Amino acid sequence: MSDTEERTAPAVPATPAAPAAPDLAEKGARDGERVSLDRRLFVKFTAWGRCRDAGAAAGALERGRVTGALYLDANDPHGIGLVAVSEDPDYFVTAFRDLLGAPPFDGMERKAELDMLGRTYSIGYEADLEHVLFERPISRITDPALRWAVWYPLRRAKGFAALPAAEQRRILAEHGSLGHRYGSAGLALDVRLACHGLDRNDNDFIIGLLGADLFPLSSVVQAMRGTEQTSRYLESLGPFFVGRAAWQGRGRAAGP
Repeated sequence: MSDTEERTAPAVPATPAAPAAPDLAEKGARDGERVSLDRRLFVKFTAWGRCRDAGAAAGALERGRVTGALYLDANDPHGIGLVAVSEDPDYFVTAFRDLLGAPPFDGMERKAELDMLGRTYSIGYEADLEHVLFERPISRITDPALRWAVWYPLRRAKGFAALPAAEQRRILAEHGSLGHRYGSAGLALDVRLACHGLDRNDNDFIIGLLGADLFPLSSVVQAMRGTEQTSRYLESLGPFFVGRAAWQGRGRAAGP
């Protein structure tokens, strides 16, 4: 070995750059410019049977300053459903958990198959993200005119995610335009939530259909069956909760 080789220090491998953190903010667009907001609303649905006094449940929600709605179950004479919202998910395992662990809820029979937890999300074109992520879902859930509700989860077929982006947009546009027709006519408004990783059954989304009357809510579900998304790219739909509001309230600051 030469003197030069002996004096040459081994090369030290370069330290790889740390990967960039993912951008978790919700995205929108206003006046041709990208806007973002790293906040969202969490929404939890819970249902029970063996509720002997829905009025007592409503009173407890009022005293607990819950923001949400209590429904009388159309398919169970002793059933109720509750949707509650909060920007802070810690709420559901602290104050809200304590509320549901006390009378009258602790004496009821929870329907685990109807447990749902989701979050609001943006698609990318919304100009007012605070309205889409907070104000709109809260106003719809607590609107006394929207007394009937149908809540259900859905799971897309995994093959949908492998489709080209343009094909996905085309399929979703057909589905969305049908929903827009019902919404613009005031027949059925929706609350759409993502639940990736939040659902015990690996569902992808939660849908709340809200309206003054029940029939249009059933009608829009029937009409959606004919869209390409539902007929070809939905793996499961439901179970469905159907109820009429017995109480609605904005008791605490759930968002901005």
